[in-house]
This record gives sequence, structure tokens and C-alpha cells, in this order.
Amino acid sequence: MKPIRIGIVGAGSIGLRGALQHLSVGDYADRVVAGAICDVTPGRAQAAAQKFGVPQAFEDYEQMLREGDIDAVTICTPIGLHFDQGMQAIEAGKHVHFNKTMTVTLAEADALIARAQEKEVRLVASPGEVLRPHNTHIRRLIEDGELGQLIWAATGAGFGTYHEGEGVRQGDDVLQNIDPSWYWNSRGGGPLYDMTVYGLHALTSVLGPARRVTALSGIAIKERTFKGKTSQTGCDDNTLMLLEFQEALYAFVYGAAAGSITPFGAPVFFGTKGSINGDMLNGQPIVVPGFEQMQSGRSNSMLPHVTGQHAVIGEEAHVWEDIMQLVDWVRDGVPSPVTAEHARHVIDIIESAYRAAQTGQVQELQSTFTLSTSQ
Repeated sequence: MKPIRIGIVGAGSIGLRGALQHLSVGDYADRVVAGAICDVTPGRAQAAAQKFGVPQAFEDYEQMLREGDIDAVTICTPIGLHFDQGMQAIEAGKHVHFNKTMTVTLAEADALIARAQEKEVRLVASPGEVLRPHNTHIRRLIEDGELGQLIWAATGAGFGTYHEGEGVRQGDDVLQNIDPSWYWNSRGGGPLYDMTVYGLHALTSVLGPARRVTALSGIAIKERTFKGKTSQTGCDDNTLMLLEFQEALYAFVYGAAAGSITPFGAPVFFGTKGSINGDMLNGQPIVVPGFEQMQSGRSNSMLPHVTGQHAVIGEEAHVWEDIMQLVDWVRDGVPSPVTAEHARHVIDIIESAYRAAQTGQVQELQSTFTLSTSQ
């Protein structure tokens, strides 16, 4: 079987660091290659193609879907664009990897999943926190009663100025001057869709689907300035929510304008016999069987395709892993545990939290998903 030819949709931060940087290593070239790249910014796709050895470059997405020599796409554009671009790819018969999050609403996620099934197109949706052996091991520790009765959990992230400081935004050339303002002024922006999504995927990878959510949410930082340009904040940047998983089992989840009280992407769990905080169980390091030499239980090097140079590169290696989940599914026919259904449930949580904050009413979640028993 020939390698899967993948089109990179967007040569921004994730497209450059998560897709192109890892695809250009070439160690999996018998299974996947970069077939084309598209970006609407004049000259950016061509510059990225030249730098990373991609044979085709486009400024028009529909043209890439029509004329590009590709079998699949990885969508690396702002979150608010994911639904339309994903649906276009599905209609064109292309398999799709979505960078987080897959969509902004539950209805959009439902539509993508249904149409992909009709077209027999595969969907993988980041972030694949369910793949991390650390999360699988924590789930088993809890199931085995290591924490006694589980009482509550917490996870989240603080926005801060992380995106303003990324290296791909500090220069003047077309690959180094990427504008981050969509993160705080467009549909799909804000810390929940962009950062807290990691903790929510990890939390639900351990506890399974949630039942209900309530929240408080608003805009804390009214305007932001980047390279002398000031723009108004157009999406909530400060949200605190409570999730219910089962009777009297709750989780506190936050997407804050600044500050953090939990490790990024790693939920904290509290039970009647102790707690799990990051890599520690009751103050002692958690050792995941088969990964005893790893210093951190959440090391990207524990992911199956983050080997060799990919582990050395480090940054956005989890994106590379999720791309390879799609590649392996298409080539080998074995479904990935990084499912669109799991991503849909997390989207349901986020959308419902915003609705709860607007209405002052607890929201019943409408979606669910099934955790793979092999994970």
C-alpha cells in the first residue's frame, strides 16, 4: 500500500510545529507523507512547502481538495473554521484529523460524524489524551480502590500570554509573523476550546462521560495588544465550571484568563484514602508498568509514534501522534481510540458550560462516548 498523502490545512503555529516539523523527519515515509499544504495568507503556503519539502502549495482550500494529490487532511486552522473545512473534506472523500477542538458546537460535531459515516471517511480528533499510558494507569488505580471512594477532581488551564510569546509570531517573514489574535476575538477562541480541552479529555479518559454541568463565565481582559495592535476580546476568557459524573462525584474545571492550580492537562483526583496529583500518588511517584524509565508519567515519549527524532523535537509531538492514529486506522483498518465521539462529548461540556453561565441553569449533557477497554 502506498503511503497516505496528507494535506496540511493552515501553516500557522500548529501546522508548522505539529504537522510539518514532524512529517519532514521522514522516518514514517513508508506510511505517510505531506502531499500538499494550504494557507490563505499570500506566500505562506509556498514558503512552508519550500522549507519542508512539500510538493504542492495552495492558497485556496477548495482548490487543494480538488487538485491536491492527497488522501487525508490535518486541519490546523482556527477552531471556528474546523466544521466547514472538515465537512468540505468529508464531501471530497478525504479522511480528517482535527486539531483541537473538532468543532465549536455539539450540533456541528453530530453533523460531521454522521456525514463521515455515510461517506465512509475516518475521523480522528485531538487531543488524544486517552492514548497516554499515565491516564490509563490512573483509571485502573482508581478502579482498584487505591484512592478509596473517589470524591472529586479538578483540572484546567490559564490563558496568560502563552500564544503571544510563541516563536512563530516574533519575526517579520511570512513563517514567523503569525497573528495570534483569533485566540481571543473569534468564534472558537478562549481558553476552554484551546487549552482546558486537554484537561477535559484527560479527565473523561479516566472517569468516562459526565452527566451535568454548571458554570460562571465572562470576559476578564477586555482588550489585548500584540505588536502594537490592540483588539477587543470577543470571547469569554474566564470560565469556572462544575461537572457531575455520578451521584456525589464532581469535578472543578477552569479556563482562566490567568493562573493555574493544577498541572496542565493532568487532572488532580481526591478520594477517601488519598490523592493523585500529576505524577504522584499520595506523594509518591506513579510508576506506569512498561515505562519505568520515564521521568514524567505524561512524557510524550510514552506515546507509540513519538520515537527517535520526534521525541527529540518534543514540541507538539502529541499532534504528530494523533495524525499517526488516523494514518494507522486508514492503512490497517483498526479504529483509533482517539475518537470523534469523545471529542464531541468534550465539546458538549464546553458549549453547555457557556449556556449554563448565560441562563443560570444546570445543563444536562446530551452526548456520551465509550472508552476503549484496551486502553
